[in-house]
Amino acid sequence: MTRAQPAVPSGREVATLAGGCFWCLEAVYDELAGVESVVSGYMGGRVPDPSYEQVCAGDTGHAEVVQVVFDPAVVSFRDLLEVFFAIHDPTTLNRQGNDVGTQYRSAIFCHSPEQERVAREVIAALADERAFDRPIVTEVAPAETFWPAEDYHQEYFARNPYQPYCMFVVSPKVAKFRKRFAGKRKG
Repeated sequence: MTRAQPAVPSGREVATLAGGCFWCLEAVYDELAGVESVVSGYMGGRVPDPSYEQVCAGDTGHAEVVQVVFDPAVVSFRDLLEVFFAIHDPTTLNRQGNDVGTQYRSAIFCHSPEQERVAREVIAALADERAFDRPIVTEVAPAETFWPAEDYHQEYFARNPYQPYCMFVVSPKVAKFRKRFAGKRKG
């Protein structure tokens, strides 16, 4: 099992986002122009190098996240957040659909003061627009240690499109992304 930290090439930036199951976020960000890599993993907990089973039990404090390496000359952090808020429900605390627990919370783990500023601006703008029927509960916190998930979680949707969870949960989010952000997809 390879659980190395993803490399961030010079001139690239990293974003770490939690919006429910990491399979959903990974499948969408894999298709966004300017995104160079997406790694599923865990952040925000208190247990070093947690396993999927530990995180799913809800005892480690980690969220399922994706770590996205992107080219800011092609796609901005603000653009990543626009997609983020379109493909998950940021108004449900510790829940996305039938996935319940702190590991499924909505969170933006910021790698710089600039990312924190942008995240707070985007959330405030969405609140002012009344983009959602309920208040946004997305956590904005400093990035911590990123623990890559086990190999079998990486590119899960691409490798398992007919798995029932993928068909009924991941696929509709990918379809929503493709429709709403058609002009921002990879060629």
